[in-house]
Amino acid sequence: MIPAPASGAAVTRLHTEAAPGVWVVVEPVSTPADDSAGLTPHDLAAAEHLPEWRARELLAARRALRRLLAAHFPQARHAPVAYTDRGAPRLEDLPRLGISVSHDGGTVAACAALDHAVGVDLQHPPDTVSDGMLRRCAKTHTERLAHLPMAARTREFAWLWTVREAIVKADGTGLAGGLWTADITPYSRHGASGRHRWVSLREQSPIPLSCAYAPLSAPTPSVERPLENDSE
Repeated sequence: MIPAPASGAAVTRLHTEAAPGVWVVVEPVSTPADDSAGLTPHDLAAAEHLPEWRARELLAARRALRRLLAAHFPQARHAPVAYTDRGAPRLEDLPRLGISVSHDGGTVAACAALDHAVGVDLQHPPDTVSDGMLRRCAKTHTERLAHLPMAARTREFAWLWTVREAIVKADGTGLAGGLWTADITPYSRHGASGRHRWVSLREQSPIPLSCAYAPLSAPTPSVERPLENDSE
């Protein structure tokens, strides 16, 4: 885990197409855990036995995801969320629609794309970053960041971290996957690592926020159909 976020971090709202067909929404966690607006019974059941703070966070992420699905993939807006054995979220009976969520410091993000695996991550900059953690995250670019004032150093660290975590989320492996594999150039807005492409939303978000995506294998025509072509 990375250090705790600095206090007084920015909160934002965002709804954008980060890449063609890859949609991202960001919202503050501002609704009480017992507010069921915009949620499904399945969502509420998932939070039923969680601590109040965790339930509030989970339901805020689900609410953001539901709004995103309703806007761009309406027939999926009520689909139950399940998890793979590695903890990656997925929509039941909709394997062609990739989803991802993230939460940190009172803010949540959701991402969705048709025919793509996706990952999204947001991260408020921590108060400090050790030399060792900076080397792991910046790799060959460490010297470029090592002598920055701590506030600038932690902010760029957070941007690099979001790219790394978005990639392993899109890969479905999470933090147990190849978190430190990608070579990410500081201050970059987009790039690629293996089969994944990534985008850092530096111009749209005051909070470090990145998403990654990779195409799924070709669908079977007799089984799959484009979600956005259904008028339901």
